[in-house]
Amino acid sequence: MALAETSAILPGNWRPLRLATLVGLRWLAIVGQTAGVLFVQFGLNFPLPLTECLMLIGLSVLLNLWVIFRLGEGYRPPTTVATVHLSFDLCQLGALLALTGGLQNPFSLLLLAPVSVSATTLPQRSTVILATLAIALASLLSVYHMDLPWDPDSRIVFDRVYVIGIWVSILCGTIFIAAYTNRVAHEARQLADALAATELALSRHEQLSALDGLAAAAAHELGTPLSTIALAAREIRDEVPEGPVREDIELIMSQAARCREILGKLRSLRDTPGDPFAAVPVSALLAEVIKPLEGGGKVISVRTGAGSGSGSEPVIGRNAGLLYGLGNLIDNAAQFAQRAVLVEASWDKQALTVTITDDGPGFPTDLITRLGEPYLTTRPRSADSGEPGGLGLGIFISKTLLERTGAKLSFENEAADGHARVRLIWPRAAIEQP
Repeated sequence: MALAETSAILPGNWRPLRLATLVGLRWLAIVGQTAGVLFVQFGLNFPLPLTECLMLIGLSVLLNLWVIFRLGEGYRPPTTVATVHLSFDLCQLGALLALTGGLQNPFSLLLLAPVSVSATTLPQRSTVILATLAIALASLLSVYHMDLPWDPDSRIVFDRVYVIGIWVSILCGTIFIAAYTNRVAHEARQLADALAATELALSRHEQLSALDGLAAAAAHELGTPLSTIALAAREIRDEVPEGPVREDIELIMSQAARCREILGKLRSLRDTPGDPFAAVPVSALLAEVIKPLEGGGKVISVRTGAGSGSGSEPVIGRNAGLLYGLGNLIDNAAQFAQRAVLVEASWDKQALTVTITDDGPGFPTDLITRLGEPYLTTRPRSADSGEPGGLGLGIFISKTLLERTGAKLSFENEAADGHARVRLIWPRAAIEQP
């Protein structure tokens, strides 16, 4: 499960660049270009088209200012946008080199910089585009360019073979960076992703182990107080005549018995082999889950159906974690529902889907994306103590247990005015039993 989640977070092993990184690299280029142009003009007294050069540098300044105020430095542009930014940097540098000697300018080596940034951070397609653009610019600069700024009292001439050698070196460097560096960076990203997935899997395993231990400890510690409550209630019931008080005492006894049943399930959260009823149809499993929740004043209905060509009803593995997780979600829906809860099961050849929908106020929109985190509760505070109505562990525990069975959970509101819906999807190959 952890590997799938990591793969979903990092599609294609590409981590999008922050806009601040592109902007920062461009500011560095702007400072270097400005210093170089001014030093050649005023430090070395070599004539060059200063106005045109500063205008090209000014384009980079304007682009930086525009993207900062329009998008913000924390924005992560998609692949296409990042490629366009680096293409602009290549073209701006190529134009500046065309004004200052072309490939004869020793700074022509900087044509490799945008390609190297792409090779280490962007997908292979972007790197190929930028490498092709760099080679095209180098080829044009080898033919079309103004003279290299030099001392007007002396004349410098570069042999044609030397210029061709510079062109070949830039060509080879571009191909090397686009191919070899991109490959090395890709393997490094794969290794980092594998390590992150392993850490996530270990973390989830530790959470599951801690959850089992916590459940067993809770069942052990609460067993004795519940037995005492049941015993005391039974003795009081025997001494109280028929009437409302006796009915309340019997209600206490029935709820204590239900608590002991729940604790029994908590003791057996790990799968127990050898159960003759370990595999049941999904409709029978839902009926078993709903049975203890009936009689609470809310109507809980089940609807099952299959899509066309979906085959027979799935027979799924019955285990305590699955029963407890589904039961907790349905019970939570019943507590927030106004009148009814609908549990729907549908299946096709690939997946089994179960949705739980209530007619209550729905999930708070600002918390939907965080549902399933521990200690996150939407229950109102108690009027007496001012404390939250729950610990916020119910959905977390249910989500953890159900994901152990291979389920993928999502939370949403069916309508704008509420009606919370929980959707669970299992691959049939992961949950179905022969």
